[in-house]
Amino acid sequence: MKTIVLKFGGTSVGTIDRIKKVSKIIAFYKKKKNKVLVVSSAMSGVTNELINKSKLISSNFDRAEYDALVSTGEQVSCALIAGRLKHNGFKSRSWTSWQLPILTDGPHSSARISSLGIKELNRYINSGGIPIITGFQGVSKNLRITTIGRSGSDATAIMLAKFIKADECIIYTDVDGVYTTDPRQYKKAKKIKKIFYDEMLEMASLGSKVMQPTSVQDAKLNKIDVEVKSSFVSKSGTLITNSKKAFSDQIITGISSTKNDAKITIVGVKDRPGVAASIFKPLSKNLINVDMVVQNISLDGKETDLTFTIKADDLKKTEKLIKQNKKISFKKLSFDKGVSKVSIIGVGMITTPGITYRMFQALASKKINILVISTSEIKISVLVSVKHVKKAIAALHKEFKLDKL
Repeated sequence: MKTIVLKFGGTSVGTIDRIKKVSKIIAFYKKKKNKVLVVSSAMSGVTNELINKSKLISSNFDRAEYDALVSTGEQVSCALIAGRLKHNGFKSRSWTSWQLPILTDGPHSSARISSLGIKELNRYINSGGIPIITGFQGVSKNLRITTIGRSGSDATAIMLAKFIKADECIIYTDVDGVYTTDPRQYKKAKKIKKIFYDEMLEMASLGSKVMQPTSVQDAKLNKIDVEVKSSFVSKSGTLITNSKKAFSDQIITGISSTKNDAKITIVGVKDRPGVAASIFKPLSKNLINVDMVVQNISLDGKETDLTFTIKADDLKKTEKLIKQNKKISFKKLSFDKGVSKVSIIGVGMITTPGITYRMFQALASKKINILVISTSEIKISVLVSVKHVKKAIAALHKEFKLDKL
């Protein structure tokens, strides 16, 4: 008898009709004599509605009360799912995070799951019950409700699979798997049957919205294979795993692109040891994430030009911090909001020479200028004008034969 964890995202439980459909999916697994555990997100739109209400109350709403407020969305969806299963003749009940408990460490709204109580849960499963567990939340050592970040229900499902020693963990969402690139950006995108954790982690970090990066990291660290499927269509999904079995010899697995990026260039910075740290320290303290960084030092070594990227939402704050920074001097500050990062990802590039050349040549053939470059073992990212993103994706998709998967 298999133990299966099923997780349903907000769109999957977004309406009463969808909750009825989700209940049929759960019943399908249960009728096959599996032990089934379910993790649910809040109904789509509910969490945003609760957040908006908190903003109307206060521009500096208390973080602990924020978690107590937004966690109510999952309680609603879980109760509705359990109620529907009971209506259909199954033994089921909803469980909130404190009832297990799901213990967390870290600050409110960005906590991480540290342990999970399974004694009562196991007893209930072994009696034939189907527990419906609130995702996205836990409880602190001070017995306060905590949340674990947006899309955190994935992390709940993965950690539940770890502690319960589940045979399968299936993430149901509104897409039928992970694609070689965003189908909205490129119509010839293909569904990936299997993808390595590291590749999925890079794709999630670089713009793919299928899974939260921290959830993929949790799956990798705990060696939990995860399948991503659609709750709307009956199709096979994408398996996220570290097993090398049945993997193709594809060099590049996928292409990601980002939105809402901005490029900042500080021209003529007086160069000295620690100048880069002086620039980035105030940004770090203000929780501004710096991504791609390029430094060009003048021939005489006295000045440097520093270019880096941030999210466009942080642009005004970053400009203010740089101009207020008394520890640096520079000649000019320039900004560009019309940029996007395009990345190729694949473990195959570790052992395959010439990938960088092929990428740059494919972009050059379409007259796409590269503004900034960054690399790792399994990815190459370039910054291009946002107006060239679709053309860049198409060129790279064709160059690395992803059209033929």
